[in-house]
Amino acid sequence: MTDNIYNVKGRIFNIQKFSVHDGPGIRTTVFLKGCVLRCRWCCNPESQNYKKEIMITDGKETEVGYDVTVEEIISDVLRDRVYYRRSGTGGITLSGGECLCQPEFTYALLRAAKENGISTAIESTACANYEVIKTILPYLDYFLMDIKHTDGAKHKEFTGKSNELMLENAKKIAKEAKELIIRVPVIPTFNDTEEEIAKIAEFTSSLEGVKELHLLPYHRFGQDKYERLGREYLMKHIETPSDEKMQSLLKTVEKYGLKSQIGG
Repeated sequence: MTDNIYNVKGRIFNIQKFSVHDGPGIRTTVFLKGCVLRCRWCCNPESQNYKKEIMITDGKETEVGYDVTVEEIISDVLRDRVYYRRSGTGGITLSGGECLCQPEFTYALLRAAKENGISTAIESTACANYEVIKTILPYLDYFLMDIKHTDGAKHKEFTGKSNELMLENAKKIAKEAKELIIRVPVIPTFNDTEEEIAKIAEFTSSLEGVKELHLLPYHRFGQDKYERLGREYLMKHIETPSDEKMQSLLKTVEKYGLKSQIGG
C-alpha cells in the first residue's frame, strides 16, 4: 500500500460490520461525517455536522467523529474479504451523512477498494457537483441513491434543500453508473401517499437503465440520539407505516415495471 491515496484522511463516526441492508451481499458500511441536508427523520443526526460532537451516553460524554486514513479502513475491510466472497456480492459501502461531502476521501476509498478486488457501493442523495460524482463512478459498482420527493418545495420544507440538483444528477448518473438503484424513505406526512410514490416511480422508470426502486419504511430508531445530542426530534408523533400501507405502495411502484422491495 504505497500509493498516495492510502494516506488520504477522512472523518467517520462508525464502521458497521456484516451489514445486509446497505447494498447486495454482506458488507462493511463506513459512515462518514457531514451532510448537506437536514432531514427531519434522519436516524443518524450525529452524521449531519462534519465537526466532532459530544453525545451524552449514560451520563458520560462521548466524542462522536474520528479521523482515519484510507489505509486504515482498507486494512480493516480486507480482514472480512472471505465473508464478502461467501455472500457473492459483498464489499464496502460508504454511507453517512453524505459521503460526497468528503469527495477526496470517498474517491480514495473507492479506488483503493477496487484496487484490492473489493466490491463498492455508496448510499447518497447525489447532492453535489456532478463533476465530483463523475470522478468516483469508475470505481463504483452500486450507486444507492435516495430520492425523497419529486416536489421541490416540499422537499425543501422537510430536508432544508430543494431537489432540482439531485433529480438532474440522477439522470446523468443513470447513463454513466454501472448500476443505479433508487431508494425512497417512506415518511408519513411527507411522501407516503400513493400519488407521491407514483410520481417517484414514474421518474425512476424514466431513468436510463434503472430497474429497481426500494421502499424504506420510516422508523424511530435514532430518536434517542437527538436527546443525547441535546436536540429536538421533530418526528416523535409520527408512526411507522403499517405493513398493509407498505404493501400497497409496493404495488404502486410495480405498476411502473420496476423491481421493488420493502427495505434495502
